[in-house]
Amino acid sequence: MPTDRILLARIGAPHGVKGEVRLFVFGEDAEALRRYSPLTDEAGKRTFRITALRPGKEHFVARLEGVDTREAAEALTNVGLHVTREQLPPPDNEDDFYHADLIGLAAVSLDGTPFGRIVAVHNFGADDILEIAPTEKGKTLMLPFTKAVVPAVDVKGGTVTVDPAEWASEDEPPPEADKA
Repeated sequence: MPTDRILLARIGAPHGVKGEVRLFVFGEDAEALRRYSPLTDEAGKRTFRITALRPGKEHFVARLEGVDTREAAEALTNVGLHVTREQLPPPDNEDDFYHADLIGLAAVSLDGTPFGRIVAVHNFGADDILEIAPTEKGKTLMLPFTKAVVPAVDVKGGTVTVDPAEWASEDEPPPEADKA
């Protein structure tokens, strides 16, 4: 269920007082953000041009055209920077995909039983996490996007195979688990 807008980065908190922002890049090549300029917000209504980019600690520091104060930078906190799918190169091979391609795919267990539907792909600073709305009513589940938990992805077939094991358990850990 591909989308026409691909999230490449998210603006974080301001960096300093002159309008620079922390930038969290969701790709291997942060400099590519400048080649895809202008970037847009999710709705495609606001545009952003990166005029300077340098590595920071666990993020990048960016200067955006027209953002010259801390207050202006603060107003952009959590804004996603997107491009249209047409601006990106096609994946190198059939096993490659963009995270946006996963959203909406059916999740099935190892035996093919329906498990749910992917509603989001998150990265909170460590590894990627799939958020899955279960087939049965209930709260969404967060599963690590690792080969052990997600052994197969078939974008063309519209499914991902999941082995949730203990990750999907809603049981509380036994009280003695805290006494280790």
